[in-house]
Amino acid sequence: MYFISYNVVHMKKIKVLLLMGGGGTEHEVSLSSGREVLKNFDLEKYEVVSMIIEDKQIDIEKIKAVNPGVVFIVIHGGVGEDGTIQKILEDNGIKFIGCGSKTSSIGIDKTKFKKLMEENGLPVPRGIEIIKNETLDLEKIKSLGKKWVVKPVGQGSSVGVSLVEDILKINEAADLAFKYEDRALIEEFVNGVEVSCGLLGNPSANSGQVIALPVIEICPKNKFFDYEAKYMIGRCEEIVPARLSGEVSKKIQEYSLRVFELINGRGFARVDFIVNGDQPIILEINTIPGLTPNSLLPKEARAAGINYPQLLDKMIELALE
Repeated sequence: MYFISYNVVHMKKIKVLLLMGGGGTEHEVSLSSGREVLKNFDLEKYEVVSMIIEDKQIDIEKIKAVNPGVVFIVIHGGVGEDGTIQKILEDNGIKFIGCGSKTSSIGIDKTKFKKLMEENGLPVPRGIEIIKNETLDLEKIKSLGKKWVVKPVGQGSSVGVSLVEDILKINEAADLAFKYEDRALIEEFVNGVEVSCGLLGNPSANSGQVIALPVIEICPKNKFFDYEAKYMIGRCEEIVPARLSGEVSKKIQEYSLRVFELINGRGFARVDFIVNGDQPIILEINTIPGLTPNSLLPKEARAAGINYPQLLDKMIELALE
């Protein structure tokens, strides 16, 4: 059981500006997260104003006009997760939930994130970055194995991701990834159990340590945990705590805490893994993880004894430290 102190309970109502949408590939997912957040705010604690960003443009004057005590960002990917909104808010002295701009920019960029993990001795899949309009080095790709995962460097929700089992289809997968941006990753396919571990806390704040939530196991009915499996009810089963040994689960939590420390995380995040045998392999970090009815972080929190409204309280409390 994870116990939280609720400093916000004793304060006057906090004005919360909820930002959702973002105009990118995850716009609809963001709106779903936003609707769920709105349903679960304790209106005795918060005065809530919602704002939908439609076209990737952030009007700081509109945000200032609201005069929020804290901005609650549920824009997944794009301007909500690449540090754009965070930098604007930082420059204007406005508090917001989650990681800062520099952390967000590393977390969204799969190549930068992998490099940081490799430099610090943490396990990640082998891979190569490819650039749009450049000829693929098929021999180099073959050296990664016999199956590959191709993904855009900066997208979330498995947008543009392909699992490739035939080298003759690698160009087709690359073309799909390049529909979304000019850089992509080709990684070795790692067989195993897909899991995720959520984090709550501020490493250097008065509240003390960051807490690793129970590990959740992801069992998609599709070939991998793609967009459909993530957001369509019935396309995936999540089991928490994951059906892993205590030793492996502990290792995943320790890796997650280390990742959060290395990227200078704040507030909350979620780290995704593939467990190959007894070895967790780090896939990526989500600095604005989904908060939809089907999302992983709220399910992990619930398994730790934190219901959805309490999770929102904690996110705001951490933002205000």
